[in-house]
Amino acid sequence: MIHECFPYLRVSDGRAAIDWYTRVLGATLRMQLIDPSDGRVGHAELVLAEGVEFMLSDAYPEMGIEAPTGNTGTSFHLHVDDTDALIARAAEAGAEVTMQPMDQFYGERTGKFRDPFGHEWMVGHSIEEVETTEMQRRWNAMVSG
Repeated sequence: MIHECFPYLRVSDGRAAIDWYTRVLGATLRMQLIDPSDGRVGHAELVLAEGVEFMLSDAYPEMGIEAPTGNTGTSFHLHVDDTDALIARAAEAGAEVTMQPMDQFYGERTGKFRDPFGHEWMVGHSIEEVETTEMQRRWNAMVSG
């Protein structure tokens, strides 16, 4: 039986990533282990909100643990109070905005950015409640042109 699931990010500079995620996303560092041989972050746990956590470490290429060098194929979706404000804060702190905030068919104002460590974050806040059938109708209309 699975009890929890945590995203585990690999980054090129663990200390800088912890600083960035705490400043920009408001994460709290719960704990970290520093490699005594070279100072790399061997493991860190960060909390974004109650029940919303992720872990990270520096890359360890000698162990097959690599940081992203391009698109990761994974995106994190954060529900926030103000999408525009978080996207702006991320951009100010060096993130690449890959989608400016805009109202979406599924009832959210959503934007996206890639953080300086190669990870993509989708950020949204609710603008309306949309029932599944209405969401499907809007999706069909959008993809049909």
